[in-house]
Amino acid sequence: MTSLKNLIIIFLISFIITFIVSKPVLSFLKRLKIKQSIHEDVVMHKTKEGTPTMGGVIFLIPLIFSLFIFKENSFLAVVTICVTLGFGLIGFLDDFIKIYYKRNLGLRAYQKIIGQGGIALVVSLICYFSPLIENKIILPFTLYEIDLGFWVVPLVFFLFLACTNAVNLTDGLDGLAGGVSFVYLIVFGVVVSIVTNFLYYSGSPVNIIYSQQNLLVLISIFSASILAFLIFNSNKASVFMGDVGSLSIGAFIACIAAFTNLSLFVIIAGMIYVISTVSVIIQVFHYKRTKKRVFLMAPLHHHFEKKGVNESKIVSIYVIVSILVGGVAILAALF
Repeated sequence: MTSLKNLIIIFLISFIITFIVSKPVLSFLKRLKIKQSIHEDVVMHKTKEGTPTMGGVIFLIPLIFSLFIFKENSFLAVVTICVTLGFGLIGFLDDFIKIYYKRNLGLRAYQKIIGQGGIALVVSLICYFSPLIENKIILPFTLYEIDLGFWVVPLVFFLFLACTNAVNLTDGLDGLAGGVSFVYLIVFGVVVSIVTNFLYYSGSPVNIIYSQQNLLVLISIFSASILAFLIFNSNKASVFMGDVGSLSIGAFIACIAAFTNLSLFVIIAGMIYVISTVSVIIQVFHYKRTKKRVFLMAPLHHHFEKKGVNESKIVSIYVIVSILVGGVAILAALF
C-alpha cells in the first residue's frame, strides 16, 4: 500500500518539476507566437487577446515522465496516462487550428466527437473486459455496489464525453478550470483512498487494490502539476491552458472515476463542472424554443461577469464551492 508520506513526496517532486519546466515552455510558446484569440461575444476579455495558450502541455509533462516509474500492476495507470495524452492531442489539434487560422473555431464539433468517442469506446471496452475492473458502480453514502454488466460500456462512454466537455466549458476565466480541478483531484484522491482501504479490508483481490494505489500516485502527480501551473495561470494569466489542457483534465477525471467504479461521485465532487454544463444546456434549449436567453451569457461564470462581478471573486467562489461539495463527496465515501 502506498503510504501518505510517499504520496506527499511524489506530490512535491511533481510540483517542482512542473514549476521548473513551466518557464522554458512559456518562453517557447511566446517565441512561436502561440496566442489566444478572444471570441467576439466575450468583450470583457479583449484585453487578454494575444496571451499565450496551449499551456496545458506544461502539466502533461510530469505525467509523461511518470510512465517510467510504474512497474507492477501498472496497466490501469498506463492506460490513464495514454488516454489523457490522447485527449490532450485532440485539444492540441483544436488549439493549433485556432492559432494557425487566427480564429476562435478549431475542430468541427463532429471531428471532436469522433476523436473523443473513439478513445472513449476503447476505454469503455477495457472497463468491461479487464480483470482489474469490476463491472460495478458504487453508490454514494452507502458504498453499495450495483453490478452493471455490459451496461458499464455506455456508462463509461457517456462519462468521458461528459467530463471532457464539462471541464472545457468551465475553462473560461483565469485560474478557474485549474483551481476547481486541483480541488477536485485532491478530494477524489481522498475518496479513492477511503474506498481502496475499504476494499482491502473486505478482502478484494490484491491486484485490484494495487492497481488503484497506482492511480492514487497518478492523482498526486497530476494535481501537483496543475497547482504549479496555476502560478502562471491565475489572474492575470501569463498563459492559458487551452483545449489541450481542459480536455486532458476531463479525460483524466473520467479514467480515474471509471477505473475505481466511482462514476457517481463525479457528480458530487465535480458539481462546478455540472453547473457549467447545465447552464449551457438550459441556455441553448431555452433560446431555441423562445429566442430569449435565461443567462446574460453561458456558461454561468460569464453571466456573473456580465453582472459586474470581479473575475478573481468568481474564481474564488467557485473554488470555495468546490471545497464544500468536496467535503460532501468525502462524507459520501465514509458511510
